[in-house]
Amino acid sequence: MAKLSKAQSRAHLEAEKILTKDHLSIDERIFVLENWREDAAHLTGMAGAFFTPPDMARTFAVEVPGESTAMIDICAGIGGLTFWSTLGDRKIDRLVCVELNPAYAAIGRKIVPDAEWIVGDALTMDYASLGHFTVAISNPPFGRPATRAAGVRHNFEFAVIERASHIADFGVFIIPQTSAPFEYSGRQNFRMRTSESYEKFRRDTGIALSPNCGIDTALWRNDWHGAAPTVEIVIADFRGPDEEAELPLAPAAPAEPPRQLELTI
Repeated sequence: MAKLSKAQSRAHLEAEKILTKDHLSIDERIFVLENWREDAAHLTGMAGAFFTPPDMARTFAVEVPGESTAMIDICAGIGGLTFWSTLGDRKIDRLVCVELNPAYAAIGRKIVPDAEWIVGDALTMDYASLGHFTVAISNPPFGRPATRAAGVRHNFEFAVIERASHIADFGVFIIPQTSAPFEYSGRQNFRMRTSESYEKFRRDTGIALSPNCGIDTALWRNDWHGAAPTVEIVIADFRGPDEEAELPLAPAAPAEPPRQLELTI
């Protein structure tokens, strides 16, 4: 558990007070997402569970296809990615959030009350029973989470992506930079870079991960709670060659003052 500053403790306690209400306003949900500290009462490091910084989650949302009809958030935490991906004019008919920790799911039901919340293990869930989704999103746990399923062939993040591929057309994921087939965040230039673990995953599953529209996640590296991971947002198209009907495009990414994607020639 983290040692919080006085200001952080006050804000966390205010978020806890807000969560005693049955229904939260949009502003109250945003306050909770920005100030409730998962590391104040949970051993996040042991579980490898680190919530996406709110500003990163807002930007992540631009990669979600603009007119998705059904979305699943795997390892949803308290629902931050789903909240920001559905805020505003975007309407998604069906939302499902899967989260192992029942305390997180209880908060998530107040942050994203329109979603169907399922408390369960991301690796052993019966996904086939959930139906099909336009898009799957996830910020899966980093490190070596305590819950492991028998027969898992790959790192946790790859195992989540593989499961998502069976039930979704498209995927957007936050994964460690070392697991991505490219490097952009925190670097001067974009470059493709692979790894043995990624190549094994690609060979075994046929799934290729692609770069995003030019999001440098290092901008929020100091906004994580209890960690400062270097991550990338990766995209996956799970449709087969016979399903190449065009997906709706995501809205254009907001301009990032530091820079957009730079390609070395």
